[in-house]
Amino acid sequence: MKIAVLASGRGSNFKKIAEAVEAGKIRAEIALLITDRETAGAINIAREFGINICYLPFKKFSNRETYDEKIVSILKREGVSLVCLAGYMRIVTPTFVKAFENRIMNIHPSLLPAFPGLGVHKKVLEYGAKFSGATVHFIDTGVDTGPIIIQAVVPVKPEDTPDTLANRILEWEHRIYPQAVKWFVEGRITINERKVTVKGASYDSPPVVPALEDF
Repeated sequence: MKIAVLASGRGSNFKKIAEAVEAGKIRAEIALLITDRETAGAINIAREFGINICYLPFKKFSNRETYDEKIVSILKREGVSLVCLAGYMRIVTPTFVKAFENRIMNIHPSLLPAFPGLGVHKKVLEYGAKFSGATVHFIDTGVDTGPIIIQAVVPVKPEDTPDTLANRILEWEHRIYPQAVKWFVEGRITINERKVTVKGASYDSPPVVPALEDF
């Protein structure tokens, strides 16, 4: 199976997926990285792992639709089956979603549906929430509204700042994202309307549900 990663930033989740592929935990190939930013740290990670890089600046396109049409054509040309968004800072269009329905994953640093969008950790602290976490979900046409695959719960401490909370949640992001990818590659994920089920997984093991098996 071929995977593509779309990233705009440092690419730490991209690196964890690449490490899992290299170690043989995920039996797939990362065919390419697509990035909209020439200075994205994810580019150096792709070079480290020998992954093809496609730099696609948005300014060369007239609108989001034509930009995503180009991405879809590249992904189809490469025979990609799963798309992983890893710090990708663009909202994908319905064109993209339709072309890869239930085959685009994203990771978000909160317990969705709570606190979607940007500035998550500041919002969590201002609201006084006692728990936050991370969510891997499939992309739909909304913002952070797609079917949920796996979540990790992280307590919010009284002394937390947005940075300390972000760092603690990131540790779980690095575990649940490659796990979700592995389940997909193994064909264990089924989707019934909004409900995502992982065949053979344990659903009785917080703070991560379904339970981590490999990471």
